[in-house]
Amino acid sequence: MAQGKSSTLSHLYINGIFGCYLLEDAIRQTKVAGHTCIPEGSYKLLLNTWGEMNKDYLKRYPKMHKGMIELSGIPNFKAIYLHIGNTINDTAGCPLVGSWFNMVNGEFEVYQSRLAYERIYPVLAKLMALGPVQLTVTNQHLF
Repeated sequence: MAQGKSSTLSHLYINGIFGCYLLEDAIRQTKVAGHTCIPEGSYKLLLNTWGEMNKDYLKRYPKMHKGMIELSGIPNFKAIYLHIGNTINDTAGCPLVGSWFNMVNGEFEVYQSRLAYERIYPVLAKLMALGPVQLTVTNQHLF
């Protein structure tokens, strides 16, 4: 992972293979709703089928969408999803997916987010259908 002024860029690996970049808010000792990246730990991935974001994505991806990919078990927080967006203004405390990145005025941004989502969502949904899937977050600086 790498730090911008208020942004965190990291990688998502699926079974050891690079899937996409992730963009989140800054690392904080205590997670603040909507303003902090996911704390280190292992979290179960679930398909969440309720809420407005789920309805929006079902309309956008009617053939692919089976529910929002939720990181479950984050202490004191619910409805933390992998989703589409480009800047930390789009995160609401959730990881955004991206195909590539850039630093703009000291902050990381991710791009081609929809393509990244369309690439990783079916893979993760298929793995979750086969059994429990864990996402492990580690704060190791890449650069």
